[in-house]
Amino acid sequence: MPTDAAGGPAPTPAEESSASAVVTRFGAKSETYAMLVWRRFRRSTMGMIGLVLVMLLLVVSIFADFFAPMDPRATNLPFAPPDLIAFEDPQGNFSLIPYVYPIGDTGEFDPITYQPLTGAVKDDPTPTGFFVQGYSYRLFWVIPTNIHFFGSTDGRPIQLLGTDKFGRDILSRGIIGSRISLMIALAVVTMTTIVGTLVGITSGYIGGAVDAWVQRFVEFVLAFPQLPLYLALTSLIPVTAPSNVFLTFVIFVMAVLGWAQLSREVRSKTLSLARIEYVRAAIAVGATDRRIILRHILPNVLSHIIVAITLAIPSVVLLESFLGFLGFAVKPPLVSWGLMLQDTGTFSVIGSYPWILSPVIFVLITVFAFNALGDGLRDAVDPY
Repeated sequence: MPTDAAGGPAPTPAEESSASAVVTRFGAKSETYAMLVWRRFRRSTMGMIGLVLVMLLLVVSIFADFFAPMDPRATNLPFAPPDLIAFEDPQGNFSLIPYVYPIGDTGEFDPITYQPLTGAVKDDPTPTGFFVQGYSYRLFWVIPTNIHFFGSTDGRPIQLLGTDKFGRDILSRGIIGSRISLMIALAVVTMTTIVGTLVGITSGYIGGAVDAWVQRFVEFVLAFPQLPLYLALTSLIPVTAPSNVFLTFVIFVMAVLGWAQLSREVRSKTLSLARIEYVRAAIAVGATDRRIILRHILPNVLSHIIVAITLAIPSVVLLESFLGFLGFAVKPPLVSWGLMLQDTGTFSVIGSYPWILSPVIFVLITVFAFNALGDGLRDAVDPY
């Protein structure tokens, strides 16, 4: 048997592979904090579902025109019911390519009320397909194209979620509206995160009179009734103002009133971190305040900030939907989920045309996705 450098017998190939596996598993390869968080996050089923849904929402919002089967500005029959989509041809045979059957009068009457019955009209179905040609748009606002992910192959309209009072397709408008609603949420959360983090770290680290005065201002912002202020500030913009100006003002108002809670949370964590030994050691060796904040305090607060972001986005989406329902969010010709919910203002409309409530589905999916992602991240970054 051959010997190794120490004079003993050399290990066999099987022993070498087993030893390398043990070393690799128990310490030869160190894992970063991000890898540890990802490994714990993968064990959360709801967190992974939320991550997948969030990625799908972002992809759909970025390529909204590609996924919208109809022109969101095109008008057809007002309050048309949702079409029936089925994987069978008019003869009843199974088909891999789905057909869309419009809902109309079947020619039959209810035996008790003698009201005309509605159902799928299978005489002339609309053939559908993937990557079909439709209305023209600009991909990334630059490349002109007319290819859509799903739609009718013969150019006839399809309304999978019905139409609104102007005959516009609700599904297409909901997909296009995701771009505005998510953009508002991401912009507001970005601004509130930056301001809240800076104010919270500065107030907690400096302390003293600065901390006292800053916290009194934060308490004033938190105690102020936000809904009346939202309505009052958004009413200052004239109706004739451009949509971009109104949208910018709405984002600014939401950000001004939304940073205080995060700053309070970041301040409390900064107060506890400023008393840890390695921070005191950095102060003792003469490290600058900027280095201590950026290298020692901010990385330890970052995990809490990431979780706060994922939990704040659904709150902003709900707030935008509520303000849009009241008429204080975006203005036409822009489309958002809150603006679409204005059609549900009367009970008679909801009772006669319940599919008008379809935009609520988009809001529920978005809120569930970000809440599930935030819960999974919260357990992963701080398992104890």
